[in-house]
Amino acid sequence: MTVATRNRAERARENAAQAREMLGECRFCAHDCGANRLAGPAGLCHAGAETRFFGAQIEVTDELELIPTYAVALSGCDLRCAFCITGAESWNSRAGEWFDAGAIADRAVAALDRGARTVMVLGGEPSVNMHAALELVSHLPSEARLVWKTNAHGGPQARALLEGMFDVWLADFKFGSEACAQRLARISNYVAVVRENLRWAAEHSELIVRHLLMPGHLDCCWKPVAAWLAAELPGVKTNLRHGFWPAWQSRRHAELRRPVSEAEADAALGWARELGLNLIP
Repeated sequence: MTVATRNRAERARENAAQAREMLGECRFCAHDCGANRLAGPAGLCHAGAETRFFGAQIEVTDELELIPTYAVALSGCDLRCAFCITGAESWNSRAGEWFDAGAIADRAVAALDRGARTVMVLGGEPSVNMHAALELVSHLPSEARLVWKTNAHGGPQARALLEGMFDVWLADFKFGSEACAQRLARISNYVAVVRENLRWAAEHSELIVRHLLMPGHLDCCWKPVAAWLAAELPGVKTNLRHGFWPAWQSRRHAELRRPVSEAEADAALGWARELGLNLIP
């Protein structure tokens, strides 16, 4: 079932124009920095007004109910996660090719015609390129099932623009500890922001929450994340991912220099089952 809107493409076009104007005082993410991106690259994401992308292709490594998906990866991110597997592109808003929303939409529609089940917009963090993401939506058919793959660190402006645009929010809840968020992603007030966004997403779309289990972070991150989901969003679809790989700048942190152990994975799964989480593959 797709999002029920009077005309998603029309609303997306209007929201995209509004988002582009907002670049003059950008507050799409929870950093709320107010940077003037129309004047050039600025803010903690170092993004300007022009959007680039570093991937647009069929993917089959996401949640089973979403794949195959046509995944469009926009360059740039507002977080700096040391373990990011696409850090070279995600941290760099100038990576990749210039983004032509109409041309990418044509490729997405062709993929849907060949059997793709969804179109997924991701990054980096797609909120950084809100104007371009909404422009893409404006070119897609109303029956297309759209997925917003996000770090869930957006601000109120982003939520307002996204209402009614995407059928599924696929949201990362990376850290259960503020200390871990600060040390590994250079971010403060992380937990409160993500919780606010997840509550909103659960009310306005279908929500799938992801947690990448990190070595040495069972007690500080996964357990509090799982406990909060069980208490505040009971029944929410949750994907506990075990495939951590010490990528990008992981080796700067001693505990992240190895994959997750079998014992850690078993303990994490046991905790999820004890809490009654709705785990999905």
